[in-house]
Amino acid sequence: MTLVKTLLEIPELRLRLRTGSALLDRAVSRIYVTELPDPSRYVSAGEVVLTGLLWWRRPGDAEPFVAALARAGVAALAASGADTEGIPDDVVRACARHRIPLLEVPADLSFAVITERVVLALAADRGREPSGARKRLLSSADAPLPVLLRQGAQELGAPCWVLSATGRVVGGTAPEAPPVEWYTPGRERVVADRYTLLPVGGRFAVPWVLAVGSPETGELADELAGLLSLARARAEQVRRTADRAAEPLFGALGSGAGDLAAAFAATGRAEPVRVVVLRTPDDEPALAAELLAELVADVPASLGSLGDDACAVIEADEQWPDTARARLSTVDLFVEVSRVYAGISGPATVDGLRGAAQEALHAAEVAARRSQRLAVVAGEDVAVHRLLVAGAPDELRRSVRERVLGGLLAYDAAQGTDLVHTVRVFLECSSSPTAAAKALHVHVNTLRYRIARASELLGLDLNDFRTQVDVYLALQAG
Repeated sequence: MTLVKTLLEIPELRLRLRTGSALLDRAVSRIYVTELPDPSRYVSAGEVVLTGLLWWRRPGDAEPFVAALARAGVAALAASGADTEGIPDDVVRACARHRIPLLEVPADLSFAVITERVVLALAADRGREPSGARKRLLSSADAPLPVLLRQGAQELGAPCWVLSATGRVVGGTAPEAPPVEWYTPGRERVVADRYTLLPVGGRFAVPWVLAVGSPETGELADELAGLLSLARARAEQVRRTADRAAEPLFGALGSGAGDLAAAFAATGRAEPVRVVVLRTPDDEPALAAELLAELVADVPASLGSLGDDACAVIEADEQWPDTARARLSTVDLFVEVSRVYAGISGPATVDGLRGAAQEALHAAEVAARRSQRLAVVAGEDVAVHRLLVAGAPDELRRSVRERVLGGLLAYDAAQGTDLVHTVRVFLECSSSPTAAAKALHVHVNTLRYRIARASELLGLDLNDFRTQVDVYLALQAG
């Protein structure tokens, strides 16, 4: 029987016990990798949970994570503190409090090596040598996802694909991947048509699914799904390292200060770019960041935050907003979120990047006002005058509205009239008295009288084009 202390005795793993010396006789059933802040839905009794601590941000974060492991009855927690300069004391204390053995993983040791050794130890306990196919698959455990998929397809004798919850084909060994919608969340495997679909486990809120082009698969497909989870975790660590290099760019965008051109050059992005802002109203910034990372996964992108919003600067073509809409359309099948809305700027050079960020923020606000659960608005979809007004500070908009429209607003309030509405309709009808009168269901002479009266109150000539522009922008500022 493989026990927790068995893992400590494997020389090449170099695991170090941090707490739980009296709990090392717990039996190990399998190994599971996760970085979810709350892994309670995915862990089970007897597992050794392997984590890179990417969910840990500050003291207090360890309590809900470790408590979930304790409720599930896991055998131990194995953690690598490579990204946190060692395992935080907060994690050690939580493990001691909840009686979870804590094993420290050397920062230079691959999770794939740990997984392979634990799997081999468990196989030996069951009295059966791993098959040749399984050994060959495990030998590819450290390989990039495309190589791992090719090896899996060869051993399974069927094409394989990895699908994202966004519908994106992450990788595959043949064309014509099945739709991700065929998979039912929460199921271990789903057989649909001539395919088998299995969850790729791990810490991610936006799941991946392994699709195998055969309705009959055995444990080897489950093994492949587990190794793909490790491959995704490795790719995520690489992305997070790249994101740290982009932090000065998002700092300069958010503050309006700093050398934006130098920060942009450091990311290696090529002009023109778009700025993308994604929000969820559930106060889950980690979920928004992961959704955005999946949304832009196959275009050159730098990810970070703009205030409280997940943000990306991407190289993308003019069709990309339509691609984003299509990808978000499947997310609610897999992710528990009440709403998702995104704003996308038009193409911009580095000189226009701050303006593009404001454009994306305003487009996100427009998306938030729409009724759809999943809404994407591109800057090209928003009228220029709205973008100009949206970019002005609130105090300036109020001041302009009062300065330009104050006399008219006061008259309407005192007389119970609505000349402001008449002026708005008149301008939106291209200053055509006939068209405006028809829209307001009044005689054209009545319309002309009202516009003349409004001009008197405003002290302006509403038939002058430049005046019309000023008044219309003031109307939009309200």
